[in-house]
Amino acid sequence: MEIKKRTVVITGASSGAGRAIALQFARRGDRLVLASRNLTVLEEVADECRIFGAEVKYREIDVTDYHAMLNLAATADEFGGGIDVWVNNAGVLAIGAYDETPMEVSAQVIKTNLLGYMHGAHAVLPYFKKQGKGILINNISIGGFLAVPMGAAYSASKFGLRGFSQALKAELAGYPNIFVCDAFPAFLDSPGIQHAANYTGKHLKPAPPVYDPERLAQAIVKLADHPKKEQMVGSVSVLLRGAAGIFPTLTQFIAGMVIKGYLKRADPISTTNGNIFTPVAYGNAVHGGWGIPGKPKAHRKYIAGVAASLAVLALVKIFGK
Repeated sequence: MEIKKRTVVITGASSGAGRAIALQFARRGDRLVLASRNLTVLEEVADECRIFGAEVKYREIDVTDYHAMLNLAATADEFGGGIDVWVNNAGVLAIGAYDETPMEVSAQVIKTNLLGYMHGAHAVLPYFKKQGKGILINNISIGGFLAVPMGAAYSASKFGLRGFSQALKAELAGYPNIFVCDAFPAFLDSPGIQHAANYTGKHLKPAPPVYDPERLAQAIVKLADHPKKEQMVGSVSVLLRGAAGIFPTLTQFIAGMVIKGYLKRADPISTTNGNIFTPVAYGNAVHGGWGIPGKPKAHRKYIAGVAASLAVLALVKIFGK
């Protein structure tokens, strides 16, 4: 059967998960509207997508600019004769003690990660309501359930996103063909942490295990095919969500200990704003080169380790009183 071309908008499409998502939709032959602050790299991604036969438009967009997002939605509607799928994906990260991280950096994290998604939803929903259908997909991450010590603004944005999306789903209950879907991937082998603002004074890398961004991209396309309210991506995300819900204090204690332990051993590095305010010229591939992408079984030892740690600490808490 011939698959109907959909018009798909993707923000943050120039690297990491966004680039993988764009290429995954391109393989389906969908009509793409790609957005990012990095126009040069975005043009490369558009060319890659066209290799698969996708029609592509791309725009230099900062998601913190609401009027730019309105223009993006109008461009997509004109290009595709409607908008079928909108993927909120653009995000930034700042790591450091909260009081040692400049407030303007923390504010920009909130503007990008939370308000950027709200801008996208506000821009596209009128088109969905006019059409009577549409799919909004929010790439939130496991950070929506598990707070990140040394990443207070990031955690605030992700927890806020989860609340925003839940409220939006309830609000749209009267529109049976408009779907709001949330994706919660575990840690990804993407360049995101290379781009992060860093006020720890230490070289950063993601906590293992890391998952292939292609796995997230496949999950996003699956949500576009068969929308549902949420999708956990990777068994580690399921484990961490459960741990944070059942043992919130223990889980936060372990997370804090892991980060503090790593920072004691990590190599020193100069502080940086990363890509918080402007795009950077490095790390624009899909993968960051941090782990073993595409092999879920390789993660079992980490999953077992986390589960064992939680069990031991739970027993200590129960019987140590």
